[in-house]
Amino acid sequence: MIEAVGWDRAMNEGFRIHTTIDSDLQKAAEESLRSHLDQVEKHPDYRHQTYAEYTANFRKSRPGASPPPAPDYLQGAVIVLDNANGGMLALVGGRDFEHNQYDRALQARRPAGTAMTPFVFATAFEKGMFPGSVVEDSALDNRAVMIGGTTGILGEWGPETAENRYEGSITAREALSKSKNGATIRLGMNPGVESVIDLCRKAGVKSPLRPYPATFLELALAYTIFPNGGWRPKLPHVLERIEEKDGTVWHAQRDYGKQNVIRPETAYEVHSCLVDALERGTGRDARANFGLQKMEAAGKTGTAYDFTDVLFAGYDSAITCAVWAGFDKPQQIFRGAFGRDIALPVWVDVMNASATHYPTKEIAQPRGLERVNICAKSGLLATDKCIEKIKMADGEMDEKTTYLELATSAQRPTETCNVHGEMHASLTRDLPVSEFPRAALAVDTSAMKPIIPKEPTLLAARDPYNSVHALMNPKPRPSPSPEAEKEATSEEMPDPTKPVLKAIPVQPGEAETGEPIPSPAPSETVIKAIKPTGSPVEIRRAIPVVRPTPQTSQPEVRRAEPVEEDESN
Repeated sequence: MIEAVGWDRAMNEGFRIHTTIDSDLQKAAEESLRSHLDQVEKHPDYRHQTYAEYTANFRKSRPGASPPPAPDYLQGAVIVLDNANGGMLALVGGRDFEHNQYDRALQARRPAGTAMTPFVFATAFEKGMFPGSVVEDSALDNRAVMIGGTTGILGEWGPETAENRYEGSITAREALSKSKNGATIRLGMNPGVESVIDLCRKAGVKSPLRPYPATFLELALAYTIFPNGGWRPKLPHVLERIEEKDGTVWHAQRDYGKQNVIRPETAYEVHSCLVDALERGTGRDARANFGLQKMEAAGKTGTAYDFTDVLFAGYDSAITCAVWAGFDKPQQIFRGAFGRDIALPVWVDVMNASATHYPTKEIAQPRGLERVNICAKSGLLATDKCIEKIKMADGEMDEKTTYLELATSAQRPTETCNVHGEMHASLTRDLPVSEFPRAALAVDTSAMKPIIPKEPTLLAARDPYNSVHALMNPKPRPSPSPEAEKEATSEEMPDPTKPVLKAIPVQPGEAETGEPIPSPAPSETVIKAIKPTGSPVEIRRAIPVVRPTPQTSQPEVRRAEPVEEDESN
């Protein structure tokens, strides 16, 4: 406003300002965020300040105009964008702006966790892979993951569900919809980390990718490329137009602009995977438990390491909505606090509230995509032999491993399945992951429990989806005072310029007479003992040897005699 008309006119001339904010959607977002975070604070494992506690203290401890104490309760943010032009339809920067004038939706940079993984898959699909490409979901060699060359097998880190397990060879579609991090990293190493970063930049993530990858607004803007067929609005905005008192339009936002990011085919492939994530993957509670209305929608959960930040970002054809929860000073909400349990129900409430004023339509499949019958075990063209035995309670049954997958003509496989039938060339299609050594497993990965680290994990040489890197520094030791350091040095460190002397024992009285005194002979040099078995055993006693002390010449001592004085003097 001030930039458009100037400070003086903005303060004095009574302009009417029209924004993009939808008051009904704004109210729904604010109420839902407060209600659900109130419920989170009632969780038995929640050990932090609550909103109610702070509000009570806030009213009691404000004498006059003294500044209020900083809130420590659980915070949240919601942002809703119009996919067509980037207009902000709802913007919630916290639970109560009076408590802290800090807009977390626009100002905070926090780790997005696995909510950034769709951009890894988009990069891989742009480089020739497709949702049916087979990647390995198994334990990783810790030397390729942790700092300092630590060895061993690394378990799944940062899983979106507590019951996570390794599944071996899976398709890229399964890896994204189930939030399989090990498979995602292996897939991301194929196009390269720099390619992933470049795509994130084009999608609107302008913030440095480390240590915190994006503002909340940047994340929401980046997600609009999937419902929009590969493009996004150039800039999100909240100011629609400014009118003078007589109705004259002084300023209007007309040229929204578009930024192409990925091909329409790639956008639809990722969109179809995110539909699976919402319907059958980590977001499946949206319809089953939280009441998402019947609409074509898609989205992805996000949980940062150690449960400090939780997110859900999703969309339909009309709007994109992102929800975040966490603390201003990053700390664990509680162990097991997932994005699907905290952020997802708020997202559902906002999407349901938008259905009346922002009707959805089907997101059309681009003409460049076709459905190809492939085998899920090899990622290659299916044959009539792509069948496996499935164990049932009453025996075994045959199950086809084939399904229809999206692919462009360039992505479409040209070879038939090499897993089933007479030829068993390999279990998976090899990917160029030489930079990422696999662990030599001697365990049943399906039974391996996920390992949720207490410290952040570095993913390969870099981090394709922006987790915070671990720093393994030694604990600092207090520096001694100069006097104590000098004293310790003089006691412990010998003088290297002097020869080392061997001490020779001296018997009492030897120094006085100058004659060596023979050592007293022990009364017995052999001690007899009895073993537990009853047989005797001899224990010999060592006899000390006394060396003679060399004679030293004594100086001649003369007695002083008085000198008589000459009487003549």
